[in-house]
Amino acid sequence: MSRAPEFVPLSDEAVRAVAGANSRHAALIEDAFGVLLETPGGGVSLSGDAKARGAAKKAVQAIAARADQGLEIGEADVRVAIGQARSGAAPGTGGGAGTPLPIGRRGQVAPKTPTQAKYLDALNRCDLVFGLGPAGTGKTFLAVAHGAGMLLRGAVDRLIVSRPAVEAGERLGFLPGDMNEKVDPYMAPVWEALTDILGAEQLRRRREKGEIEVAPIAFLRGRTLSHAFVIVDEAQNASRAQMKMVLTRLGEGARMAVTGDPTQIDLPNPGDSGLAHAVGLLEGVEGIGITRFGSEDVVRHPLVERIVRAYDADAAKRGRTV
Repeated sequence: MSRAPEFVPLSDEAVRAVAGANSRHAALIEDAFGVLLETPGGGVSLSGDAKARGAAKKAVQAIAARADQGLEIGEADVRVAIGQARSGAAPGTGGGAGTPLPIGRRGQVAPKTPTQAKYLDALNRCDLVFGLGPAGTGKTFLAVAHGAGMLLRGAVDRLIVSRPAVEAGERLGFLPGDMNEKVDPYMAPVWEALTDILGAEQLRRRREKGEIEVAPIAFLRGRTLSHAFVIVDEAQNASRAQMKMVLTRLGEGARMAVTGDPTQIDLPNPGDSGLAHAVGLLEGVEGIGITRFGSEDVVRHPLVERIVRAYDADAAKRGRTV
């Protein structure tokens, strides 16, 4: 097979994204596919056998497409593009119909993997969406971004975030402070996402106005949540009774995203988890979407994906299904 270099024309912005700071991204692509990647100007040059060049070209074009949309490209994006090029999966897209995602501090929020794109499509189409999968797959961040987009557009009046706090029994009384001070430490990932999307000042103002609310699951009992986007995070630690209660809080004009990892149940009896039970009951019901993320969707440190795969392999050997 020919090993002659192949030139891939790209915009200047795309070339910078493919190369990365100190050519870090280029090195990742070279190591992944066994090619030589050079940037002679106006694009990139790929040297290697035809099969390796073809796979590397797919990764380069996926990175370039995101860069040309104005999206920030980090190592996680490069690793995702490499993984998709290896598997032959279609790259995630930054567009799509439905609620526009907001522009965060690091640029336009957009899906990085095909599963993330399917998840956002489900959030646009369905009133209730379950996002299931391991840490680092973006299921909570994208739900927060979607809800923030709806709030900014006026499609909902409130963004409500809830989760089982501390323990399934939610024994918060011994903690000092008011409700927000008791719960905030356990909502750190959500607040980080909202700060990234809205900025600290806008987040503060909207919380003070009651447009953004945080509450443990137990405190939603007896309420009807109307014209709100509701996120139930870490739902694997909600009991069956809690899950039924929170799912039936939906009122007029409300939408809900329920996120969790069925393999990370902290309840004394994992069989009490309401997440897997609810998914089993509701899969296929009209208006409900279910998206399952896998280790290939992890967009954190590359070690996270390998850790998830190791635990998945161990679960398979033990005959467990998750």
